[in-house]
Amino acid sequence: MTRPIAVITGGAGFLGSHLCDRLLSEGYRVLCVDNLITGRRANIAHLEGEEHFEFIRHDITRPLHLDGPIDCVLHFASPASPRDYLELPIQTLKVGSLGTHNSLGLAKAKGARFLLASTSETYGDPLVHPQPETYWGNVNPVGPRGVYDEAKRFAEAMTMAYHRYHGLETRIVRIFNTYGPRMRGHDGRVVPSFIQQALAGEPLTVFGDGSQTRSFCYVSDLVDGIYRLLCSSVTTPVNIGNPREMTVLEFAQKILELTGSSSEISHRELPVDDPKIRQPDITKARRELGWEPTVELDHGLRETIHYFRHQRDAVPALEESR
Repeated sequence: MTRPIAVITGGAGFLGSHLCDRLLSEGYRVLCVDNLITGRRANIAHLEGEEHFEFIRHDITRPLHLDGPIDCVLHFASPASPRDYLELPIQTLKVGSLGTHNSLGLAKAKGARFLLASTSETYGDPLVHPQPETYWGNVNPVGPRGVYDEAKRFAEAMTMAYHRYHGLETRIVRIFNTYGPRMRGHDGRVVPSFIQQALAGEPLTVFGDGSQTRSFCYVSDLVDGIYRLLCSSVTTPVNIGNPREMTVLEFAQKILELTGSSSEISHRELPVDDPKIRQPDITKARRELGWEPTVELDHGLRETIHYFRHQRDAVPALEESR
């Protein structure tokens, strides 16, 4: 039986590597494309020697030419944490624009289905709560976070243009805060930062008074939603995330509880344009995909804490987190 072939850009990243695992388990041949700017070979090391997996080191901001048929292209390449896209602003804009264009071009040339990894950051600092897909967002295009927010908004617009003009089969997932094993400890996101600070006995850095809210989805739940979307006929954006909302301060206290750490909490000034609220409305995912998250927060965090405890190359805890 011939296996369908999937190309995953950013396949050596946190989410991309878990997606490689899922598609392989679903019977796909997977071509993992990554330039390793933020991705890591360690994330896919367990797949080396796998008959139906291939790693291709390539910068998707340059055209990608592949021989043979391709059934789907999943574009996950992009810096995705505040620290990354503030340090790599031009690369972030280029992978959202040129990278999306090249990925769409590959899908068009092969007659493949295309799935774009978009983000809840398209909603900016939202004025609507929770955030449904119909909300257009509140984004500062010239602020420091604009390089990521606008790159993803542009990528969505280009994806829909290819869908409407070329008739390309497209899917768009808006990903909300996700956590789990294979996150990079030094990328500035709140989950790995808090965990590493707690394990090191260092103060947990909370920006502002900690009243800003986040919603955390475990990676296996997210990947399941993405796979269901890929297999569906839904062409407009779909939120995938966990609607359980909590404040950053509550989350810090949860990390202290689960790690058994005696670390204290320190407060710093809130970053520019940091979203005050973040919670997905997943009505559409429930209705169209039959999807909703099932992994309890405590279970997912214990798995993630276990991962960081056993990272031989764990980076010292950060001074900052989001």
